[in-house]
Formats: sequence, structure tokens, C-alpha cells
Amino acid sequence: MPMAKTRAQNFDALVLEAVENVERVVGDNERFGPKKLGGVEFAVEDVPGEVNAYDTDVLEDRDVPLARLFPGRAGASGPSPRIVVYRRPLELRANGVEELAQLIRSVVVEQVANLLGVRPEEIDPD
Repeated sequence: MPMAKTRAQNFDALVLEAVENVERVVGDNERFGPKKLGGVEFAVEDVPGEVNAYDTDVLEDRDVPLARLFPGRAGASGPSPRIVVYRRPLELRANGVEELAQLIRSVVVEQVANLLGVRPEEIDPD
């Protein structure tokens, strides 16, 4: 009998699904030109560490960070862009798995749009 998945594993699976959907949309759309998501790292952390809530790369709700974009640096020697999704703040805002999946998708879309310099509606019109 297989072991049941933990809440963290279920959350990771929802993030992976959202990322795969966004990658498919961005990869299939020519309007994004050479700006693709290759090399972008996605990560999940349980809670945010110290962040300045005034940074534009932090997506927050009532002063609680939900996700953060680390844009990376130009050039091969700099770090890759990284989007971090914070599990506990998102879980606390959702009622059920479906609502959590939608919230995760919205957060991932928002951060990818920020990275690519486009409006979220251009990536996910829903």
C-alpha cells in the first residue's frame, strides 16, 4: 500500500502543475519573443524569510508575502531568475484544494508576468 502524500508534497504538485501550464502558454506564444522561461528556477518554501514588503519583486497580501521573484542578473555568470512560492501563507488563504490550486496558479502567473514584463492577462486570461 503506498503511503499518503503530505500536505507539502500535495502543494509541490500543485505548484508544478501551475508552472507547467504557464510554461506551455509562454512557450507556445510567439508574442513573448526570445523571453522564455528556460533557466528560470521555481521553488517552494514553507514561510517567507526577511523581506522588505516595499520591494516590487514581492507579491503580498495584507503585508504577508505570498511569493517572491529574484530576477537574476544579465550574463552567463549571474544567477538564474528564481520564483519562490510560500506554502503556508497560501494554504491559509484557501478553502479546499481547488481554491488553493487557483490561488497558486494566480501567484505563479503574476510572478512570471512580472519577470517577462507583461500583464498577467497576457499569460492567463482567466
